[in-house]
Amino acid sequence: MEFTKGHGTGNDFVILPDPDGTLDLTPGLVAAICDRRRGIGGDGVLRVVRAGRHPEGAGLAGEAEWFMDYWNSDGSFAEMCGNGARVFVRYLLETGLATPSGAALPVATRAGVVRARVEADAIAVEMRRPRVYDASVATLGGLTLPGAAVDVGNPHLVCALPAGLELAGLDLTRAPEFDPAVFPAGVNVEFTAPGEPVADTDGHVLMRVYERGSAETLSCGTGACAVGAVALRDAGLDTGTVAVDVPGGRLTVTVTEDSCWLSGPAVLVATGNLAPAALHP
Repeated sequence: MEFTKGHGTGNDFVILPDPDGTLDLTPGLVAAICDRRRGIGGDGVLRVVRAGRHPEGAGLAGEAEWFMDYWNSDGSFAEMCGNGARVFVRYLLETGLATPSGAALPVATRAGVVRARVEADAIAVEMRRPRVYDASVATLGGLTLPGAAVDVGNPHLVCALPAGLELAGLDLTRAPEFDPAVFPAGVNVEFTAPGEPVADTDGHVLMRVYERGSAETLSCGTGACAVGAVALRDAGLDTGTVAVDVPGGRLTVTVTEDSCWLSGPAVLVATGNLAPAALHP
Protein backbone atom coordinates (compact mmCIF):
# COMPACT_ATOMS: atom_id res chain seq x y z
CA MET A 1 0.00 0.00 0.00
CA GLU A 2 1.50 3.33 -1.08
CA PHE A 3 1.46 6.24 1.35
CA THR A 4 2.64 9.82 1.72
CA LYS A 5 3.21 11.56 5.05
CA GLY A 6 2.34 15.24 5.38
CA HIS A 7 1.45 17.87 7.94
CA GLY A 8 -0.05 21.32 8.36
CA THR A 9 1.47 23.19 11.33
CA GLY A 10 2.30 19.85 12.93
CA ASN A 11 -1.16 18.32 12.44
CA ASP A 12 0.07 15.20 10.63
CA PHE A 13 -1.61 12.77 8.28
CA VAL A 14 -0.97 9.55 6.38
CA ILE A 15 -2.20 10.04 2.81
CA LEU A 16 -3.40 6.96 0.94
CA PRO A 17 -3.94 7.28 -2.84
CA ASP A 18 -7.02 5.30 -3.84
CA PRO A 19 -8.46 7.01 -6.93
CA ASP A 20 -10.91 4.22 -7.76
CA GLY A 21 -12.01 3.48 -4.18
CA THR A 22 -10.70 -0.09 -4.05
CA LEU A 23 -8.82 -0.04 -0.73
CA ASP A 24 -10.39 -2.09 2.06
CA LEU A 25 -9.96 0.59 4.71
CA THR A 26 -11.30 -0.33 8.15
CA PRO A 27 -11.29 1.44 11.53
CA GLY A 28 -8.78 -1.09 12.85
CA LEU A 29 -6.43 -0.62 9.92
CA VAL A 30 -6.64 3.18 10.19
CA ALA A 31 -5.82 3.05 13.91
CA ALA A 32 -2.89 0.72 13.20
CA ILE A 33 -1.53 2.98 10.47
CA CYS A 34 -1.73 5.99 12.81
CA ASP A 35 0.03 4.16 15.68
CA ARG A 36 3.22 6.15 16.31
CA ARG A 37 5.24 3.12 17.42
CA ARG A 38 3.96 0.20 15.34
CA GLY A 39 2.62 2.08 12.32
CA ILE A 40 3.45 5.17 10.29
CA GLY A 41 2.02 7.54 12.89
CA GLY A 42 -0.40 10.40 12.39
CA ASP A 43 -3.36 12.36 13.70
CA GLY A 44 -5.45 10.87 10.93
CA VAL A 45 -5.66 9.26 7.49
CA LEU A 46 -6.54 11.08 4.26
CA ARG A 47 -7.75 8.71 1.57
CA VAL A 48 -7.55 10.32 -1.89
CA VAL A 49 -10.49 8.98 -3.90
CA ARG A 50 -12.49 10.28 -6.84
CA ALA A 51 -15.78 11.68 -5.58
CA GLY A 52 -17.77 9.56 -7.99
CA ARG A 53 -16.16 6.37 -6.62
CA HIS A 54 -17.01 6.99 -2.96
CA PRO A 55 -20.56 6.57 -1.62
CA GLU A 56 -20.35 9.75 0.45
CA GLY A 57 -18.83 11.77 -2.36
CA ALA A 58 -20.92 10.61 -5.31
CA GLY A 59 -23.52 13.32 -4.81
CA LEU A 60 -20.79 15.96 -5.05
CA ALA A 61 -19.04 14.53 -8.11
CA GLY A 62 -20.53 17.21 -10.32
CA GLU A 63 -18.83 19.90 -8.22
CA ALA A 64 -15.47 18.31 -7.36
CA GLU A 65 -13.37 15.53 -8.86
CA TRP A 66 -11.74 14.46 -5.60
CA PHE A 67 -13.23 13.41 -2.25
CA MET A 68 -11.23 13.76 0.99
CA ASP A 69 -12.07 10.61 2.94
CA TYR A 70 -10.80 11.68 6.37
CA TRP A 71 -10.46 9.30 9.34
CA ASN A 72 -9.36 10.20 12.87
CA SER A 73 -6.42 8.31 14.36
CA ASP A 74 -8.74 6.09 16.42
CA GLY A 75 -10.49 4.87 13.27
CA SER A 76 -13.57 7.08 13.55
CA PHE A 77 -14.81 9.45 10.86
CA ALA A 78 -14.77 13.24 10.99
CA GLU A 79 -16.92 15.56 8.91
CA MET A 80 -14.15 18.01 8.13
CA CYS A 81 -10.48 18.74 8.82
CA GLY A 82 -9.11 22.14 7.82
CA ASN A 83 -5.43 21.25 8.01
CA GLY A 84 -6.18 17.91 6.38
CA ALA A 85 -7.87 19.66 3.47
CA ARG A 86 -4.82 21.87 2.97
CA VAL A 87 -2.45 18.87 3.02
CA PHE A 88 -4.84 16.97 0.73
CA VAL A 89 -4.67 19.80 -1.82
CA ARG A 90 -0.87 19.96 -1.56
CA TYR A 91 -0.80 16.23 -2.39
CA LEU A 92 -3.13 16.66 -5.39
CA LEU A 93 -0.95 19.43 -6.78
CA GLU A 94 2.44 17.80 -6.20
CA THR A 95 1.34 14.45 -7.68
CA GLY A 96 -0.28 16.02 -10.73
CA LEU A 97 -3.79 14.85 -9.82
CA ALA A 98 -4.83 18.50 -9.98
CA THR A 99 -3.34 21.47 -11.82
CA PRO A 100 -2.81 24.88 -10.25
CA SER A 101 -4.80 27.62 -11.90
CA GLY A 102 -6.23 31.03 -11.19
CA ALA A 103 -9.47 29.40 -10.08
CA ALA A 104 -9.95 27.86 -6.66
CA LEU A 105 -9.70 24.07 -6.58
CA PRO A 106 -12.85 22.33 -5.29
CA VAL A 107 -12.57 19.33 -2.94
CA ALA A 108 -15.51 17.25 -1.73
CA THR A 109 -15.70 16.40 1.99
CA ARG A 110 -18.29 15.01 4.36
CA ALA A 111 -19.10 18.63 5.26
CA GLY A 112 -19.65 19.60 1.62
CA VAL A 113 -17.38 21.11 -1.02
CA VAL A 114 -14.48 23.33 0.06
CA ARG A 115 -12.31 25.41 -2.26
CA ALA A 116 -8.55 25.83 -2.10
CA ARG A 117 -5.98 28.22 -3.50
CA VAL A 118 -2.19 28.42 -3.44
CA GLU A 119 -0.74 31.45 -1.61
CA ALA A 120 3.06 31.37 -2.15
CA ASP A 121 4.26 28.66 0.28
CA ALA A 122 0.85 28.38 1.94
CA ILE A 123 -2.38 26.64 1.01
CA ALA A 124 -5.66 28.35 1.88
CA VAL A 125 -9.02 26.57 1.99
CA GLU A 126 -12.41 28.23 2.00
CA MET A 127 -14.88 26.54 4.31
CA ARG A 128 -18.30 27.37 5.65
CA ARG A 129 -18.59 30.42 7.85
CA PRO A 130 -18.31 29.31 11.51
CA ARG A 131 -21.62 29.52 13.39
CA VAL A 132 -21.36 30.46 17.05
CA TYR A 133 -24.64 29.09 18.33
CA ASP A 134 -24.66 28.32 22.05
CA ALA A 135 -22.87 28.55 25.39
CA SER A 136 -21.58 25.50 27.23
CA VAL A 137 -18.76 24.43 29.56
CA ALA A 138 -15.75 22.10 29.55
CA THR A 139 -14.36 20.47 32.67
CA LEU A 140 -10.66 19.74 32.86
CA GLY A 141 -8.96 18.40 35.98
CA GLY A 142 -11.61 19.79 38.28
CA LEU A 143 -11.58 23.18 36.51
CA THR A 144 -14.84 24.20 34.83
CA LEU A 145 -14.45 26.67 31.98
CA PRO A 146 -17.28 28.44 30.14
CA GLY A 147 -17.11 28.34 26.38
CA ALA A 148 -18.84 29.00 23.08
CA ALA A 149 -20.23 26.21 20.91
CA VAL A 150 -19.26 26.65 17.27
CA ASP A 151 -20.24 24.71 14.15
CA VAL A 152 -17.57 24.62 11.41
CA GLY A 153 -19.00 21.57 9.69
CA ASN A 154 -17.82 19.68 12.77
CA PRO A 155 -18.47 20.60 16.44
CA HIS A 156 -16.22 22.82 18.58
CA LEU A 157 -16.22 24.26 22.07
CA VAL A 158 -13.98 27.32 22.47
CA CYS A 159 -12.98 28.08 26.07
CA ALA A 160 -11.00 31.22 26.96
CA LEU A 161 -8.75 30.78 29.98
CA PRO A 162 -9.22 33.19 32.87
CA ALA A 163 -6.41 35.57 33.81
CA GLY A 164 -3.70 33.85 35.80
CA LEU A 165 -4.16 30.42 34.20
CA GLU A 166 -1.36 29.55 31.77
CA LEU A 167 -2.23 27.83 28.50
CA ALA A 168 1.00 25.84 28.58
CA GLY A 169 0.16 24.51 32.03
CA LEU A 170 -3.03 22.70 30.99
CA ASP A 171 -2.93 18.91 31.29
CA LEU A 172 -4.48 17.62 28.06
CA THR A 173 -3.38 14.02 28.51
CA ARG A 174 -7.03 13.30 29.36
CA ALA A 175 -10.10 14.30 27.41
CA PRO A 176 -12.00 17.32 28.74
CA GLU A 177 -15.53 16.60 29.89
CA PHE A 178 -18.42 18.29 28.07
CA ASP A 179 -22.21 18.32 27.98
CA PRO A 180 -23.40 15.44 25.75
CA ALA A 181 -26.80 17.11 25.43
CA VAL A 182 -25.10 19.96 23.54
CA PHE A 183 -22.57 17.75 21.73
CA PRO A 184 -24.18 14.32 21.21
CA ALA A 185 -21.53 13.32 18.61
CA GLY A 186 -18.59 14.55 20.71
CA VAL A 187 -16.64 17.78 20.28
CA ASN A 188 -13.22 19.29 19.67
CA VAL A 189 -12.34 21.50 22.63
CA GLU A 190 -10.13 24.55 22.12
CA PHE A 191 -8.49 26.43 24.99
CA THR A 192 -7.36 29.98 24.23
CA ALA A 193 -5.40 32.92 25.59
CA PRO A 194 -4.84 36.38 24.07
CA GLY A 195 -1.67 37.04 22.07
CA GLU A 196 0.28 40.20 21.35
CA PRO A 197 -1.02 42.37 18.48
CA VAL A 198 -0.09 41.17 14.98
CA ALA A 199 0.10 43.61 12.06
CA ASP A 200 -2.68 43.52 9.47
CA THR A 201 -4.99 41.42 11.64
CA ASP A 202 -8.00 42.11 13.83
CA GLY A 203 -6.78 39.86 16.60
CA HIS A 204 -4.21 37.33 17.78
CA VAL A 205 -5.08 34.24 19.81
CA LEU A 206 -3.01 31.41 21.29
CA MET A 207 -4.67 28.01 21.17
CA ARG A 208 -4.36 24.40 22.32
CA VAL A 209 -6.85 21.74 21.29
CA TYR A 210 -8.10 18.32 22.32
CA GLU A 211 -9.55 16.71 19.21
CA ARG A 212 -12.31 14.15 19.35
CA GLY A 213 -10.88 10.89 18.03
CA SER A 214 -7.25 12.07 18.08
CA ALA A 215 -6.50 13.51 21.59
CA GLU A 216 -4.29 16.62 21.81
CA THR A 217 -2.80 17.63 18.46
CA LEU A 218 -0.29 20.31 17.53
CA SER A 219 -2.89 22.06 15.40
CA CYS A 220 -6.53 21.93 14.32
CA GLY A 221 -7.64 23.91 11.29
CA THR A 222 -11.38 23.91 11.91
CA GLY A 223 -10.59 24.63 15.56
CA ALA A 224 -8.60 27.69 14.51
CA CYS A 225 -11.59 28.85 12.45
CA ALA A 226 -13.87 28.41 15.46
CA VAL A 227 -11.43 30.33 17.66
CA GLY A 228 -11.13 33.10 15.08
CA ALA A 229 -14.91 33.47 14.85
CA VAL A 230 -15.25 33.73 18.64
CA ALA A 231 -12.40 36.26 18.83
CA LEU A 232 -14.10 38.45 16.22
CA ARG A 233 -17.45 38.17 17.97
CA ASP A 234 -15.87 39.17 21.28
CA ALA A 235 -14.28 42.17 19.56
CA GLY A 236 -17.66 43.25 18.23
CA LEU A 237 -16.77 42.34 14.63
CA ASP A 238 -18.76 40.30 12.14
CA THR A 239 -15.87 39.77 9.71
CA GLY A 240 -12.10 40.10 9.88
CA THR A 241 -8.75 38.35 10.10
CA VAL A 242 -7.29 36.63 13.16
CA ALA A 243 -3.82 35.12 13.65
CA VAL A 244 -4.11 31.86 15.59
CA ASP A 245 -0.92 30.43 17.08
CA VAL A 246 -0.97 26.70 17.80
CA PRO A 247 1.90 24.60 19.16
CA GLY A 248 2.78 23.66 15.56
CA GLY A 249 2.92 27.18 14.14
CA ARG A 250 0.65 29.96 12.93
CA LEU A 251 -2.60 29.80 11.00
CA THR A 252 -4.47 32.78 9.58
CA VAL A 253 -8.25 32.79 9.70
CA THR A 254 -10.27 35.24 7.61
CA VAL A 255 -14.02 35.31 8.21
CA THR A 256 -16.05 36.89 5.41
CA GLU A 257 -19.76 37.56 5.08
CA ASP A 258 -20.46 34.04 3.86
CA SER A 259 -17.37 31.85 4.36
CA CYS A 260 -14.09 31.37 6.19
CA TRP A 261 -10.58 31.09 4.74
CA LEU A 262 -7.92 29.10 6.60
CA SER A 263 -4.33 29.69 5.45
CA GLY A 264 -1.02 28.21 6.51
CA PRO A 265 1.81 25.86 5.50
CA ALA A 266 1.08 22.39 4.13
CA VAL A 267 4.10 20.13 3.75
CA LEU A 268 4.70 16.64 2.33
CA VAL A 269 7.65 15.01 4.07
CA ALA A 270 7.90 11.37 2.91
CA THR A 271 6.56 8.75 0.54
CA GLY A 272 6.84 4.97 0.75
CA ASN A 273 5.07 1.64 1.01
CA LEU A 274 3.50 0.04 4.05
CA ALA A 275 2.58 -3.59 4.67
CA PRO A 276 -0.99 -3.72 6.07
CA ALA A 277 -0.60 -7.32 7.22
CA ALA A 278 2.27 -6.32 9.50
CA LEU A 279 0.27 -3.62 11.29
CA HIS A 280 -1.90 -5.95 13.40
CA PRO A 281 -5.14 -3.96 13.07
